[in-house]
Amino acid sequence: MKFAIVVNVSRQNAIDLARKLATWLEERKVDYIFESLSAEKLQTENSAPIEELNTRCDAFISLGGDGTLLFTSHYAATKPVIGINVGYLGFLTEFTQEEMFSAIERVLNNTYTIHNRSQLEVAVRIGNEMQQLRALNDVVIEKGAYPRIPTFIIKLDGELLSSYRADGIIIATSTGSTAYSMSAGGPIIAPKSSVFVITPICPHMLTVRPIVISDEKIIEVSVDAPDGSFPLNCDGNLRKMLAPQENITVRKSAVVINLVANESRNYCEVLRTKLLWGREHNFGQQGS
Repeated sequence: MKFAIVVNVSRQNAIDLARKLATWLEERKVDYIFESLSAEKLQTENSAPIEELNTRCDAFISLGGDGTLLFTSHYAATKPVIGINVGYLGFLTEFTQEEMFSAIERVLNNTYTIHNRSQLEVAVRIGNEMQQLRALNDVVIEKGAYPRIPTFIIKLDGELLSSYRADGIIIATSTGSTAYSMSAGGPIIAPKSSVFVITPICPHMLTVRPIVISDEKIIEVSVDAPDGSFPLNCDGNLRKMLAPQENITVRKSAVVINLVANESRNYCEVLRTKLLWGREHNFGQQGS
């Protein structure tokens, strides 16, 4: 088995962990290769462009936070991804640094399990051709630098859902419900639920609320504005500036992301820990 390793090079602790991982793999004569930017930071020639790693490796190891895992998953396609949390919240990264070696051993011994995560697929014209873009967390259309409040027209299976006057629209998977959608007031949805959530950003109508829909629905979005251009982001990456009235179509992708599961990790515990639910705060003793 050969591992592809992707490191968040902006974090020194991730770089240090990558060096330990390389030594551990070499001692066991396990083949590995670093993504090019990671290898440059680690000063090793054992590297390849990330676009090539899927064809050269059997599994991926992501050393960083959820953003690093999202980046890795886009290039891993259906290959297993071991997410090691070297960040902060870590909703997607299943394993702590202390659990890294045992997680890799389970993959080497073929005793691991997989969490399949659905993705969004966006059909949009870029240049002279239609392209299919994928996102594990969310697809976001924002007003960007547009000085007024645009209207976002949303259709479900060809039928008008509503016209939202807002700063933007987030379409998130259940996986992405704890990302941008949650910060915009959207609901937390358990992973692997067969739903999407549409969350308006700062809507200018009090009655507008997030809506949860079946992931079998086909979503069409366009921006009703006389001028301007509007950023289309997939998992936080700008993919295109949309023109007024330009239509995009969002649906469930046929390509799933395979995350190596931490069987000792309890989702309810993750929510309590990451979101500080039920934690008592010590505000100091009251004076007499």
